[in-house]
Parts: sequence; C-alpha cells; structure tokens
Amino acid sequence: MTSTERTRTYWLEQAWLGTHVEPGVALDVHDGRIVALRPGVSTPPPGAEPLRGLTLPGLANAHSHAFHRALRGTVQVGSGTFWTWREVMYATADRLTPENYHALARAVYAEMALAGITAVGEFHYVHHAPGGTPYADPNAMGEALIAAAAEAGIRITLLDTCYLSAGFGQPPGTHQLRFSDGSAEAWAERCSVLKEQDHARIGAAVHSVRAVPARELATVARWAEERRVPLHVHLSEQTAENDACLQAHGCTPTRLLADHGVLGPRTTGVHNTHLTEDDIALLGGSGTGTCMCPTTERDLADGIGPAVALQRAGSPLSLGSDSHAVVDVLEEARAMELNERLRTRTRGHWTAAALLRAATVDGHAALGWSDAGSLAPGALADFTTIALDSVRTAGTLPRLGAETAVFAATAADVRHTVVAGRHVVRDGAHALVPDAAEGLAAAVEALRG
Repeated sequence: MTSTERTRTYWLEQAWLGTHVEPGVALDVHDGRIVALRPGVSTPPPGAEPLRGLTLPGLANAHSHAFHRALRGTVQVGSGTFWTWREVMYATADRLTPENYHALARAVYAEMALAGITAVGEFHYVHHAPGGTPYADPNAMGEALIAAAAEAGIRITLLDTCYLSAGFGQPPGTHQLRFSDGSAEAWAERCSVLKEQDHARIGAAVHSVRAVPARELATVARWAEERRVPLHVHLSEQTAENDACLQAHGCTPTRLLADHGVLGPRTTGVHNTHLTEDDIALLGGSGTGTCMCPTTERDLADGIGPAVALQRAGSPLSLGSDSHAVVDVLEEARAMELNERLRTRTRGHWTAAALLRAATVDGHAALGWSDAGSLAPGALADFTTIALDSVRTAGTLPRLGAETAVFAATAADVRHTVVAGRHVVRDGAHALVPDAAEGLAAAVEALRG
C-alpha cells in the first residue's frame, strides 16, 4: 500500500466527526494521513475531489475467516447446529491451497472494501498442507492473505492462530492436522518469521480453550505481550465449550484464560456469548475487548451475548463478520442493538454514535491500528462515503448522520472507500479489483470440489 506523494484534498458533503455531522468539510491528505480538516466549505475547492453523501471513518471488520465466504448460501440449507456446520467448514478448509486461498481472499477483501471496510482482522488458522505437512514456506497461507489484502486495497491484521487440539485432552483430528504446529513453541517460532508491511500487522490468536491446551496458553500470551500486538480468542461461543471446560478444568473458559495470563487490554474475546457474572467482571476488569459478530451468531444459532453488561463492566466493543454470511459492518452494528431489543423488549441500549464507534475507532484499536478510525488530523486517511439518495437512505435527515448510517444504510449504499488517501472504491466500483463478483464466483466454485 503506497502512500500519497502530494497533498490531496477531498471535499466531504457531510462528514461524521464522532459526535456530530459537519456539512461542507475540506479534508487534506498527505503521505497517507489526514493533515487538516477545514469545516464550513460549502462547495468543493478548486482541485478537490468531491465525495457526495455522508463520509464516515473507514469501518473495521475485527473478525474474519476469509475462506468461510465459500459457505454462503450452502450451509443455510436444512437444519442443524454449529457442530454440523463445522463439518462442512472443515471440508472446505481441506481444499485450500496458497494459490486458491489467495484468489478467494482477494475477492473477499474486495467485497469488504465495497462495503466500506478499510481494515480486517483475519483470524487465520489454516497453516499447513492437508495432513499437517508444512509448505516449503511455512507461512505460505498467511502470506497469501497478506498479499490478497494489498491487492484489494485494505489493511489487514493477520491474527495468526494457535490451534493444537480437537478438544480438551484430544489430539487434532484429521481435518485439524493442517491447523496445528504441534506445540505453542513451534507456533511462536513460525509466527516470528512473519513480517509487517505498510498495510499489514501481525497479531496472535488462541483459537479457543478447547483447541489450545491450558499448559500452552501462557506461551501464546507471552509471545503477544513481548511484541505488544493484539491477541484474540474465540470465547464461550457455545454452551458445549463451557460444559467441557468445566468438566476438564473445573472453571469457565474465561477463568481459565485469566489464570493463564491471556486476558488484558490488548486481548479481544470473540463472541463472549455464554458468560457468567464473574466472567463479565473478569473481562471488563482486565480491559479485555469483546468482538460481537451478530450476523454469524444468529446464522449459527449461537445466542445473544451480554454486550451491554460487558461494555458497562469495561470491555470495549468491536464488530466482525466472522463467517461472512453477511459482509456489512453497518448491519453488524444495527444487529447488536436490535438483538438486545429482542432479548430485553426495550429499545435504545446504545446510541447510534456509540454503535459507529464500535464499527470504527474501537474496531481499529482491537486490531492494533490505534491511529485509524476517526476523521481527525494525524489519523490514517481511511474513510468511506455512503449515499444519502438511495432507496434506503432517501428522506433521512443529514444532521442525523449516525442514525442514517446505522439504521437506514447498508453496504449497498457505499459509494466511495479511500485507504491511505487513495480511492479503492469509486462510485460504487472497485478500482483495483473490478471483477470482484466474477472473482468470488470463480474462487468459490474452485473450492466446491
């Protein structure tokens, strides 16, 4: 991702500045960063590029499994549970290669850019060839994802994932052999070779307490702490995980993570669905974040997590598309509020501004991009513009920009996406991957076997 070489000016017809909408803002970009905001500019200045509509900071997708995109529209057939869905997912993972994963991820990340997403957290655990044999380059799969993000024009935090067991006290199964490095020390050695790039940062992940033995957790936590990088973990997505952890260790997954040094302000628990009051206090008190993935959680019938209680306890919220049943962070934000309304039968648990914060600045922070997610001098020049004249947004009030974005707009309303000061999406078309739909169709078909 190259930076700009000259100062470039964008004119924002309406700009969301975190607390309010400001009409007529000239935004200057130099070397990939915002260097100035000039409000009160009623018409585009000479040489400025106009962005008509409502411009938001770029959206952060804090939890992605890119290859799950191949499952959309197929795993929804019939009935079943998370565990039956998982078997279909494993079959797709078995067919991944560095080459076809690059092709799929490039198209998936282009779909994200078209949805206004400027940074993705890729929770990556398909490391080796089927059977567990390392590739000649042990990080070939991760490097394919990093390259795919660059070609699609978005930032990536590769959350390289430690995955060692099929369950508590169980060795990896046939499908999981390619996920495993054998030990946390071997995982750490492989990860240490990965290099950050302008558009890419390297983080860590514990797949889950069932997939990383308790004795190995501290090694992963220490690796992330020494490098001061994000550490993510699937946490209490299913009640079966909680029951198995209680049987194996006599405690909840949250308590197990706390006892082995995994929790903390650079850690994010993904889902955090089935928690006790003590779990919530542990997560909030340690500053551990929560990434909610409502469209996946409803698709897999996981349940509705206690997001309100977690945030009140001190856990920052972020949002992810996870299995990519839907790629729309605005819908994730809306669904978090609407799910809570269904659960409690009351409305207004978050303001629209608070939901946008989870989708932008707090999502970026969870991925280690603390200098992104806001329209402010010094921030990375990553932003997206949604139309205010579509059939979904027509008639909304410009001054209620947060409400329009969260409760009226969808990914289909994104007209422009700018990353590091350059257009990635212009007028609803991807500037770098013009064949994104065709690429998705071809990549998915190649994985169907």
